[in-house]
Order: sequence, then C-alpha cells, then structure tokens
Amino acid sequence: QVQLVESGGGLVQAGGSLSLSCAASERSILRIDVLGWHRQAPGKQRELVASISRGGDTNYADSAKGRFTISRSIGKNTVYLQMNSLKAEDTAVYYCKGSVRSWTGGVNDYWGQGTQVTVSS
Repeated sequence: QVQLVESGGGLVQAGGSLSLSCAASERSILRIDVLGWHRQAPGKQRELVASISRGGDTNYADSAKGRFTISRSIGKNTVYLQMNSLKAEDTAVYYCKGSVRSWTGGVNDYWGQGTQVTVSS
C-alpha cells in the first residue's frame, strides 16, 4: 500500500507561481513505476497534468507544457510540481497519483487526498 500526501496548494494571482509536493510512504519512490499530478476542476473530469516514470522520463499535458515542471527527490521520497505563469483555468484540486505494476501484470493506482489550487484573475 502506497500512501501519498500532497502539500503546497493555495491561492495565487494569475501570472504567479506555486509549488506542490507529494511525499510517498513507499521506502523509495523508485519502487513506484509512474508518479503523476492530476487535477480536477469543478464539473470537469480529472485530467493528467504531468508524470514522471521510474526512469525519469517526463510527460506533460499540452496545457502544462512550458509552464509546469515535474521533478523528484529520491532522497526525500517526494515528487514536485512547479507551476509558473498560472492562469485562472488552472484552478482545480490537484492530486498526486502513484502507479505500481504488480507481478501479475496489472497496475495498482494510489491517490493522495488532493490539494486545492485557486488562481484569481
């Protein structure tokens, strides 16, 4: 069982920056195949923002490219999301997700509790 705890959300003006953190309970985040940030705005489906694989490969939604950066600290068992040039449409609850491939070939997904990001225009 992987536990993920997000922090760093808050209220920021448009054009500002926020940094989110996701601390994993796993002995090492390298045991998690993919760590990602997802978000869900009111009335909308949850969507992928950015992800980082165990090997360090990163992936970004088009809306995040050039503005957001996902990174990790293996020593701190933490993944980060640096968000710059924030827009009102970035307002959402941001969730950390960890995906672990099981020995049977399936994938187990683990979610954090979410952190609210509100961008005022």
